[in-house]
Amino acid sequence: ENGVDGRAIRVGTRRSQLARIQTDSVVTTLRELYPDLHFEIVAMSTTGDKILDTALSKIGEKSLFTKELENALERNEVDLVVHSLKDLPTSLPPGFTIGAVCKRENPLDAVVFHPKNCGKTLSVLPEKSVIGTSSLRRAAQLKKKFPHLEFRDIRGNLNTRLKKLDEKEDFSAIILAAAGLKRMGWENRIGQLLGPEDCLYAVGQGALAVEVRAKDQEILNMVSALHDADTVLCCIAERAFMKRLEGGCSVPVAVNSLLKDGQLYLTGAVYSLDGSDSLKETMQTGVSYPHQNEDGPNDDVQHVGITAKNVPGQAQEAAENLGVELASLLLSKGAKHILSVARQLNDA
Repeated sequence: ENGVDGRAIRVGTRRSQLARIQTDSVVTTLRELYPDLHFEIVAMSTTGDKILDTALSKIGEKSLFTKELENALERNEVDLVVHSLKDLPTSLPPGFTIGAVCKRENPLDAVVFHPKNCGKTLSVLPEKSVIGTSSLRRAAQLKKKFPHLEFRDIRGNLNTRLKKLDEKEDFSAIILAAAGLKRMGWENRIGQLLGPEDCLYAVGQGALAVEVRAKDQEILNMVSALHDADTVLCCIAERAFMKRLEGGCSVPVAVNSLLKDGQLYLTGAVYSLDGSDSLKETMQTGVSYPHQNEDGPNDDVQHVGITAKNVPGQAQEAAENLGVELASLLLSKGAKHILSVARQLNDA
């Protein structure tokens, strides 16, 4: 049927418990869609999993959690790789593409409180309470919003960070992505969800991406059934915004996107490290286009690294343009200066 019958499809993943849960969920869906195919999971450690004593933003490597997996993909040791979309840079190495973006889980950030602060919110924590986060984006926004709190770096996978929170007195609370907590089955630990008025989220947060070799048509066709059209359009806009700003995890860039009644709304912002300086704007565009059979040389057009054959090309283009235009607007208002100062301070 799709040329992959009879062979085992090898799926690459990071070793962490969350990565395994995410990969298992994707493979479960693939098994339902293709009951005749055999899928096997290949787990490996990445640089980001090994370097645990340094802030992510200081390691200076763009593909911290993806490089080893991409190497395996390049060597044909695996056929596809499941990532958190927010870990994937906006420019992928040549020869790779995101063949599927699955339906997004809640993209918001969540506060998990130390057991002694159960039932509280950030605004009522005592003066100088220490909040753990490894994200410059979260810290910049929350410092501005809650100046009475202190923010300190915390690294490690979800299990490690929760253990550090619960077993020591170092942190009053930590900030994590709600999506990861929900996937781990720890939704009951969420003490406070941070809405867009408190904290805009990371580009691609809450969405899973399936990376494949761009030339591997059989695998590309197979995984494209996993695409969720709304998530694809939101994430294309967000990634285009980030790419135009040349942002990465070493600068505070944040977004919020919403697709409603055929309109895609994108809010984007950049911050100084302490949150005192910021720029934030919202733009929208129409994305309701009919699906045309775009066979021929155009059928593998990538939009910021995503190949979505079953989402109308004009809609993808509109989403990408929205992200680029919003970033250009912020750049015209001085975003480049804010980001370059943030980058210098972070490097220092």
